Amino acid sequence: MIFIHPKALVETDAVGEGTRIWAFAHVMADVVIGEECNIGDHAFIESGVHIGDGVTIKNNALIWKGVHIADYAFIGPNVVFTNDLRPRSPRMPLMKEQALAESDWLVETYIEEGASVGANATIVAGVKLGKYCMVGAGSVVTKDVEAFSLVVGNPARVVGRVNERGERVA
Repeated sequence: MIFIHPKALVETDAVGEGTRIWAFAHVMADVVIGEECNIGDHAFIESGVHIGDGVTIKNNALIWKGVHIADYAFIGPNVVFTNDLRPRSPRMPLMKEQALAESDWLVETYIEEGASVGANATIVAGVKLGKYCMVGAGSVVTKDVEAFSLVVGNPARVVGRVNERGERVA
């Protein structure tokens, strides 16, 4: 059974069995959410996002178009993804003149199976977070993170290794 809180705004029908979407979350049209996911209060998920099975997205996470989240990933509270490496307001006269196509600015980001992103982390567009890696709270990830790596800081840097359970092993 799918649970959608009455105060959530869910504009997609592609929500997997057993998924729960809580109050004040906004899930736009053209989002795919797998089975057994949990989407916390005030999360925002933009059109074009794909979320695998068993994913946890905590409160206030911002997930923009071009982000792909594989099975069993954990997205902590207040995590922010980006999708444009050179953002400018499209309302600026110079940008209106250019009439940029999405392909001119959209940069995709991939979160692999079991990856965990700690609270208040920022994930810069175009990176790949490897399987079961762990991003420490408040980190700013500016480059790819290898599978099972533990990264922290701004910019995030490798400080160790973790196993599938998230336990530090090196």
